[in-house]
Amino acid sequence: MILETATALTCLTYALYFEGRSESNLGMLAIGQTILNRVEDTRFPNTVCSVVTDGQRYSWNDQMVKNKCAFSFYCDGKDEVIRDEDAFDWAESLSFFLLDGGMSIDVTEGSTHYHATYIKQPYWAKDLTLTVCIDKHCFYRWEYSK
Repeated sequence: MILETATALTCLTYALYFEGRSESNLGMLAIGQTILNRVEDTRFPNTVCSVVTDGQRYSWNDQMVKNKCAFSFYCDGKDEVIRDEDAFDWAESLSFFLLDGGMSIDVTEGSTHYHATYIKQPYWAKDLTLTVCIDKHCFYRWEYSK
């Protein structure tokens, strides 16, 4: 899979495209900020690609367990096929903007987690603080130190 050996820009672009291409610009930026917040949090891997590809793996072959990863697109069993080149190019532009430090305000207020509003609240949400809902995603953060 391309995300295993790709650059931060590529990994963030794929995540924004597959997790948020139907969202507003603010919604996509919030998803990107959440990923970058995880990179900065010692409880998560310390690179963009490692954060995006984080999840439960089988011990015997290191393959991802279906639907047991941080970002659903990465292990949902569906092929990551770019069907909308314009949306992918926009996700890449937003990713570059974020990685270049272009966003000085964290619209997620330090969130490290989010979920889509159309699913039942995940088990982990009860231990976190809801910071904001943007478009079809709600964002959460821990209240104790990293």
